[in-house]
Amino acid sequence: GMAARILHRLRHALAGEGGREERVRGGSEAEEFPESSELEDDTEGLSTRLSGTLSFTSHEEEEDEEEEEEEDGAGVELGEPPQPTGAAAGAEDGGRCWGWCAGGAGAAPLPGAAAPWGGPDLLTRQLQELWRKSRGSLAPQRLLFEVTSASVVSERSSKYVLYTIYLIRSGRFDKAPAAIARRYSDFERLNRRLRCRFGCDMAGIAFPRKRLRRNFTAETIAKRSRAFEQFLSHLHSIAEIRRSPEFLEFFFLQDLRAAQRLTCTGMYREALATWANAYRLQDRLGVCGSGRFLLTLAGLAVCHQELDELGEAHSCCEQALQLLEAQGSHPLLGPFLQAHVHLAWKVGKDKRRSEARLQDLREAGPPLQQQPTLKECLIKEPLE
Repeated sequence: GMAARILHRLRHALAGEGGREERVRGGSEAEEFPESSELEDDTEGLSTRLSGTLSFTSHEEEEDEEEEEEEDGAGVELGEPPQPTGAAAGAEDGGRCWGWCAGGAGAAPLPGAAAPWGGPDLLTRQLQELWRKSRGSLAPQRLLFEVTSASVVSERSSKYVLYTIYLIRSGRFDKAPAAIARRYSDFERLNRRLRCRFGCDMAGIAFPRKRLRRNFTAETIAKRSRAFEQFLSHLHSIAEIRRSPEFLEFFFLQDLRAAQRLTCTGMYREALATWANAYRLQDRLGVCGSGRFLLTLAGLAVCHQELDELGEAHSCCEQALQLLEAQGSHPLLGPFLQAHVHLAWKVGKDKRRSEARLQDLREAGPPLQQQPTLKECLIKEPLE
């Protein structure tokens, strides 16, 4: 775009000093392709000099689109510029650089004859409309499993590889991704349990076999990482398996146990991070209405309250009560209502609905004084 503008100004200067007559004497070929020779030389090696993002923006919408890409992760990192095809190829003869711009900025229109497809602004609008439609009509989101790192751990009597796996929803950017750390024996146990229960479904699913030697070489670790990603993706693609307790507990049961242990010992800051990861894992797996999820909300509420983060604790209680709205009775309903009333009074929120539900519980069941608090529920709940 910069080179084109400089060339445009230079041509105007030459035209003022007799350049027009020289171009006429240059013949019909110069009239038909006035800029081809200069631009062809300038575009050689373009992919090696420029890098940026694919952007369907005009100058007027650059700032809004860039902010939107930061939120949604919509920017597509490219290694080389796209090759124009069809109508977009007209941009070489005086149109707009429709997608490739250094740093993601929109390119300025090149001087020259009007494009045969109606002008650069029309193409830009068409591309923008196509981009917006595609973002709103994507296929249902898939859950992706990515091994992001693997480390060799040496303990007193054992040595093993610990794989860190991120759970990523396709088409979205997770600022705080859900992650687990598992070793080969954890995957093997999951594989064994699922084959016992889902023999037919598991028949076509491969699992990396054990090795007697070279378990800690970079090649073996890399191959197993890819195999574990494919293994989990295949399991998740089968509805009966992805809803099974064996599959779900592989992801978040360890976190729940660790968070419960930390909460019971008063390590609330460490427990809060573990409860939060368990929350994200259950959210990605689509089990936000289960009993485990309510227990997770209880853990978050207790830790936030103990750390004097009362607004966050109140929000956790509200989310739990929304999930319990349709249930007439639940072991955690009374504790959540009592915690919500107390926290709502502390942060100045409306507590009348929770007080009314507490009154209904008082009339229908045992005295509320005999019900445990949320913290007592966490301590007593067995996580097997």
